[in-house]
Amino acid sequence: MKTSYVPNDATTIAALRWSIVIVFALFGIAKFAAYEAEGVAKIASHYPLFSWMYPIWGERGASNVIGTIELLTGAMIALGARYPLASLAGGAMGVFTFCVTLSFSLDAPAFWQVGYGAPFLGSTGQFLMKDAVLLAACYALAVNGQRRMRPGD
Repeated sequence: MKTSYVPNDATTIAALRWSIVIVFALFGIAKFAAYEAEGVAKIASHYPLFSWMYPIWGERGASNVIGTIELLTGAMIALGARYPLASLAGGAMGVFTFCVTLSFSLDAPAFWQVGYGAPFLGSTGQFLMKDAVLLAACYALAVNGQRRMRPGD
């Protein structure tokens, strides 16, 4: 009987890690563009965690701060390939990021499709629900870093 190749856990974590790094890089870079700053401001400027930034730095400045944090998160996750503590920290930063974005759904317009309601997602709901998977991926990377930090592992 022929046996087929099954990737090991390290290969699986590497695929997860680098796909998340790409997501944070692309999302982080986009925050420096005017179109993304405007889009983020529609939700974030009314959200208590971010609303204080808009009077201080304006729409573009607040978006630049958010983008910088996303780029730092991606960099930490990338460094986690070599350094377990960076994997733990970057994964935790990602978990926090996606907990925040998922919390936008609590009062986001068009989360549920008008005229249908739950469980029919509207445009905002469809946009935000992907973050549940990204949160789980970041959690897996944080746990991977924590496991690699244990003595003897």
